[in-house]
Amino acid sequence: MTAPILVETPELIAVAKPPGITVIPGRNEPPEACLRAQLEAARGEKLWVVHRIDRDTSGVVVFARTAEAHRALSQVFEKKRAEKRYLAFAHAPAVAEGRITLPLRPARKSLMKIAERGDREAQAAETHYVVIEKWTRGDEHAALIEARPLTGRQHQIRLHLAATGAPIWFDPLYGEGAAPPDAPPTRLALHAARLALPTPSGPWLRIEAPLPDDLVALRAWLDGAWSKAEG
Repeated sequence: MTAPILVETPELIAVAKPPGITVIPGRNEPPEACLRAQLEAARGEKLWVVHRIDRDTSGVVVFARTAEAHRALSQVFEKKRAEKRYLAFAHAPAVAEGRITLPLRPARKSLMKIAERGDREAQAAETHYVVIEKWTRGDEHAALIEARPLTGRQHQIRLHLAATGAPIWFDPLYGEGAAPPDAPPTRLALHAARLALPTPSGPWLRIEAPLPDDLVALRAWLDGAWSKAEG
């Protein structure tokens, strides 16, 4: 496993997590298989988990290098001071830009679902999105969407985009059948592209992870096999 280092300071490291690996030990998997353990072994130092992204999501993940930095960075995320930007290839939504505030709640088998009005287990959730690029092919519509979650609920972007008519391609939980059958096979087409946050010592860091090769290939297929659309 290779997770390129994006930023390194005395307080933290930020890496480009590849898809297919968990940040912390996964259920029924050896502890040494997770990203944190692999980085600790490669670097010969203890690391603290500050936040997580899903197994099949690629992109920016930050680890603290000291207990003090871990406490400070955890507060940054808890107080919603971290600014996150994700990129998703999905069915094109009817509205090119929007704000989704549907509350979420836990469901069976570690899944989430949209909460009904009055549900005591409902968790407030908010996602802003904008369509960056759009393609058409016959009556099919695809989009590259930038999503900015203002809250950090499990599977929030995946559920919110699906609920607004834009399920993410190759999402086995909330977007089954969304991707065309002839699309280049890949994993959940979601990437944590940018993260901005204040560091414990004060300065803000803005960290970017480029699209990985599988999503670059998916974009190239759309550019070649589909037509660019406006709006």
